[in-house]
Amino acid sequence: MEPSLFTKIIEGEIPASFISKNELWVAFLDINPRAKGHTLVVPVEQKQRIRDLSKESQHSLMEGVAIVSEKLCNHFGTMDCTIVVHDGPAAGQEIPHVHVHVIPRSEGDGGKSALAMFPDTLPPGAVDPDFTALANLADELSLD
Repeated sequence: MEPSLFTKIIEGEIPASFISKNELWVAFLDINPRAKGHTLVVPVEQKQRIRDLSKESQHSLMEGVAIVSEKLCNHFGTMDCTIVVHDGPAAGQEIPHVHVHVIPRSEGDGGKSALAMFPDTLPPGAVDPDFTALANLADELSLD
């Protein structure tokens, strides 16, 4: 596998503004931020999807997300962050290397919710839930 853009950043071939790191993940500011402080948390292990990472990388990555979220919230004086993963190209992933976006949020910052990814979907509460269909799908998924 050819080294991804993020692997090149991790290896120091491409510059980045790192804000935190350990041996299994790094965190650096996004060069096209959606808001001030928009940070990417990236596992050192290069895989395209979370499920393909080693269990150790999966766990460490989430620890990194929590550390970065706390750091950003403390710095920007907020309690909230949008945390997003595009897990594969059909999900909107542009670089084939797992990465988690951590974006500090504040009231009225102009950002939208994750529901904006599906603009044609009715808003929550607009229709009654189909509990039978949900139960059937849960049963099917629990058999896998």
